[in-house]
Amino acid sequence: MSLSERFHEIRTGFERPFWVANISELFERLSYYAAFASLARYLHETLNFGVERASSLTGLFGGLVWFMAVFGGALADRLGFRRALSLAYFILSISYFLLGSIGAPWLAGVRNAMPLVVLVTVVLMLPAFGVALVKPCVVGTTARASKENVRSIGYSIYYTLVNIGSFFGPLLASWVHKHLSVENVFRMAALSVLLMFFLVLALFKEPRSAEGVAAPSLAKVAKNFLVVLSNPRFMIFLLIFTGYWIVFWQEFIALPLYISSYIDKNADTELVLVTDPVVVICFTMVIGFLTKKLHAFHAIVLGTLVSSVAWILLIIHPSVWMAVATLVVVATGEIIQQPRYYDYISRLAPPDQQGTYMGFAFLPLGIGSFIGGPFSGWLIRHYGEELHRPQMVWWWVIAVGIVTTLLLWIYDKVVRAEKVDA
Repeated sequence: MSLSERFHEIRTGFERPFWVANISELFERLSYYAAFASLARYLHETLNFGVERASSLTGLFGGLVWFMAVFGGALADRLGFRRALSLAYFILSISYFLLGSIGAPWLAGVRNAMPLVVLVTVVLMLPAFGVALVKPCVVGTTARASKENVRSIGYSIYYTLVNIGSFFGPLLASWVHKHLSVENVFRMAALSVLLMFFLVLALFKEPRSAEGVAAPSLAKVAKNFLVVLSNPRFMIFLLIFTGYWIVFWQEFIALPLYISSYIDKNADTELVLVTDPVVVICFTMVIGFLTKKLHAFHAIVLGTLVSSVAWILLIIHPSVWMAVATLVVVATGEIIQQPRYYDYISRLAPPDQQGTYMGFAFLPLGIGSFIGGPFSGWLIRHYGEELHRPQMVWWWVIAVGIVTTLLLWIYDKVVRAEKVDA
C-alpha cells in the first residue's frame, strides 16, 4: 500500500464523533494532569498534610478517578455517549473549581464544620464521577467510529492526543503555580473542561452502534457488568496488570515529593512531569511501527518490564536531570504497551458491551493508584524520614514492576494460551 493510499485510508476511516470525542479528551487530560501534577505538593505544602497523608490522598484521587470508570462504562452504554460526555464535563468543571477553592473565604463555614481531611477527601472524590464517564465514552467512540482497518491507528491517535493533554497539563500547572497561585491551577482545569461541555453539546453526535444492536436496557447493563466481572481470565489479567500502574503512578505521587525533599526543594516538579507526555507525543507512532509485529499481549509484557527497570537510573544518580531521564524510559515502556492494551481489550468486547469492557480496562489504573498512594507514602516516611535511605523507595518500586512482569509472562504461557483468539 502506497503512502497516499494509506493516508486516504486514515482520512476516510474515522467518523466525526471520533475526532470530537478525542479532541475533548485532550482538554480533559490537560485538566486532569494539571491538577494531578500539583496535587501532592498542594496537599503537603499548602494544606499542611504530612507526607504520608498527602501521598494517600493523592492516591485516592487517582484511584477513584479510574476505579469509577468501571461503573461509568456500564452507565455510558445505557445513557448513550453524547449524554454521558456532556454530563461528565459539567461535573468535572464544578469538581475542579471546588478543589481549588478549599481555602477560599466563602468555604470557611464548611471548613469549620468538619476536619480538613474529611473535606478534602470528599472534594477529591468528586472528579471521579466525571472522568468515570469520559474515559469509556471516548475509547468506546474510538471503537465504534473507526473502520476495522484503521482501528489500531485510532487507538494510537487517541493515546497521542491524551498525551498532548498530559503535556500541556503540567506545563499549565507550572506556569500558573509560578505566576498566580497553586489554587488557580485547579480553577484553570475547571475552565478547560467547561469548554468541552459546550463543545460536546454543539458538535458531538452519537456514534453508530453495531448493526442490529439496540441500546441496552438497565437490566441488560447490569447483566453485562456481571458477565464481565465473572470472566476469570479477563479479571485475573486486570488484577495482575495493576502492578504496572502501582509503578507508573509513582511519577505523580512519590517523585514530586522525593525531588522536593531529597534532591532540590526549589525544583519545578510540574515541569519535570512534562517529560513523559513529550516522549509519548514524539515517539508513539515510531515505536508503534517498530513493535507492530509483536502480539498485543507480548507488547504489554515488554512495556511493563521497560517502565519498571527505568527507576534504576534515579538510584544510580539522584538529580533532577536523572529524574527526567528516568521518565523518558518510563514513557518508552508506556508507549510500547498502552495503545496495544486498549486494542487488545476492545477486541475482547462483544459489540453491545464496548463501554462496559472499556470501563473495566481502567480498573488496574484505579487499583494501582489506591495502592500506590499509601505504599509510596509509607516508603518515603520509613526509608526517607526515619532511616534516611530514600533511594530504597525506588528499589521497592522496581521490585513491584519485576514481579508484575513475571506474573504477566506466566499468565501468557498458562492462562491466555488456553484461548487462541485472546
